[in-house]
This record gives sequence, C-alpha cells and structure tokens, in this order.
Amino acid sequence: FNRFRKLLVRFEKLLSSHMALTHLAAAIIALRKIGIIYG
Repeated sequence: FNRFRKLLVRFEKLLSSHMALTHLAAAIIALRKIGIIYG
C-alpha cells in the first residue's frame, strides 16, 4: 500500500471512507497482479 499516497497518512475522518480506499487499493493491486491492468 506504499504506492497509494492517500493511504500512507490517514486524512479521512470517517472510518468507512478510509476502509473504502483500502479496499479500492487492494482491488487495484490484485488486478495488476493477475495482469488485467497494465498488461
């Protein structure tokens, strides 16, 4: 998660928005791993 600058320091006040960003970052990492994004 180090490449996602918004997640390095928690700026969101709500836990739900922070968790949503964390899940989005995890999904992007997983999709990159299986090669859908960036070939």
